Amino acid sequence: MNGITKFCERLNECLKYSDVKQTDLAKAAGVSKQCISDYKSGKSLPGVETLYLICKFLDVSSDYLLGLD
Repeated sequence: MNGITKFCERLNECLKYSDVKQTDLAKAAGVSKQCISDYKSGKSLPGVETLYLICKFLDVSSDYLLGLD
């Protein structure tokens, strides 16, 4: 499984089990809802700053989201 696929899988998992809405995550990360949708589908990946904000908001490590753990 490549890194993009693992990121998508784990992001979707975090959103599902935490009941966080895409809109809330987008606001916390300072990006549009469409950006979050693109991250979830694998069309794009967040930059370092956005990844940090996503991890902080979801209370997970970047290693986990990126499939490095």
